[in-house]
Amino acid sequence: MRTEVDCAQLVAAIGDAVVVSDAEGRITLWNAAATQMFGFDEDEALGQSLDLIIPERLRKRHWDGYDETMRSGVTKYGTQLLRVPAVHKDGRALSIAFTVALLTDEENAAHAIVAVIRDETSRWTEERELRRRLAECEARVSETKS
Repeated sequence: MRTEVDCAQLVAAIGDAVVVSDAEGRITLWNAAATQMFGFDEDEALGQSLDLIIPERLRKRHWDGYDETMRSGVTKYGTQLLRVPAVHKDGRALSIAFTVALLTDEENAAHAIVAVIRDETSRWTEERELRRRLAECEARVSETKS
């Protein structure tokens, strides 16, 4: 069917990472942008838990939210951008922003989640540096007033 071909081409060509995971959080789709962003080849990612890219300290919180979303069939992150840390294959920290959508079956029950993810590590690093410099400037101004 032409629509399936178009969708496959879109997922392959899109510049943002597209990751689909099943109800248990196993990765079922991983596009080329996800490979570029996280460092894992498609063969390494498919079938693996999303823990592959979730920092260990955030996993409980992630899975609590994931399980609730799958149970309720509701997510607020379809329109609201979620910004969280992630982990690259080489262990370095990433800052990502993403939205999610639920994939449902014929009975409208959620069976998978698709995330469209953008790497914001550079932007986050720049903002952190600007905040640091602003704090230094404010401290200097306070010192000169004292």
